[in-house]
Amino acid sequence: MNFVNKKVSHKTFGEGKVIDYDDSYIKINFEEGEKKFLFPDAFKDYITFIDENANDLVNEKNEIKDAEIREEERLIQEEKERQELIAKKEKALEEERQYIIEQKRLLRSSKVHSKIQSVFWCEEGEEEDIFRDWQVFTGEIKSGKNKGQPRKLPRMNQNSVCLITRRQGKMKEEDRQILGLFMADESFDGRKCEDGYIKAHPKYRIQLSEEESKEMLFWNYYIDEKSPERTTWNSGRQRYYDNIWTAQILRDIIELKEDPKEKEQAKAFFEEFCRVNIIDPEELPVADGVLMNI
Repeated sequence: MNFVNKKVSHKTFGEGKVIDYDDSYIKINFEEGEKKFLFPDAFKDYITFIDENANDLVNEKNEIKDAEIREEERLIQEEKERQELIAKKEKALEEERQYIIEQKRLLRSSKVHSKIQSVFWCEEGEEEDIFRDWQVFTGEIKSGKNKGQPRKLPRMNQNSVCLITRRQGKMKEEDRQILGLFMADESFDGRKCEDGYIKAHPKYRIQLSEEESKEMLFWNYYIDEKSPERTTWNSGRQRYYDNIWTAQILRDIIELKEDPKEKEQAKAFFEEFCRVNIIDPEELPVADGVLMNI
């Protein structure tokens, strides 16, 4: 429709007649002279055509223009959100990169005792209590003036792990199984532990199933420095255990676990253990215990 010569009504200037227009502006001649307005925007509020068909058409133009504006605003918002997401990912990657750099720096500069973990010989049937209460007893002193008192393990702290093992009945020592392991509670200090119980961290704890324990043999990881070619545990409930061996066990448990949730829990345990004990997972060697060399 050609709007030229169409009559309009303006709230202030009264009636007028269109003398020219394009996609952006419209010129209208009123009694007091020509006026120029945005087109079709001016027809939203204070100008109307006398002709209803012309009004319908200009309203349609306004609806189309409003829809185009909304679409443009939507695209702008989407692009803004996309850029924010990219920036967020880039920031996260940079933070991760800086974290890795810092961890490698700590690995080069920090020192941690190589054996602050403990492995325990679990008596037959005792594992039920250990994994129900999530704590293990260090054992009693066998002689001297402190005989009968709980043993203190001064090397162990809140970053140490308790490894629970079992050799049942007529089972050969070389078949000793790993039943599970847990990191000591954050408040634990082996030098001050009076009751002899090491309580588990609420998050970093793993109990293996019977079938999984059969796959996790203690002597795949352990080497006795005094008898490096023998699978011998002569006496005692506890002995200190190498940090690297513990990390190897956790890494192998991750591979062993089939349940996604349990695998993720084992992975979180492994990562935290490596972090607090200054171990680089990328440089962790494969298990090299006695059984691996037979």
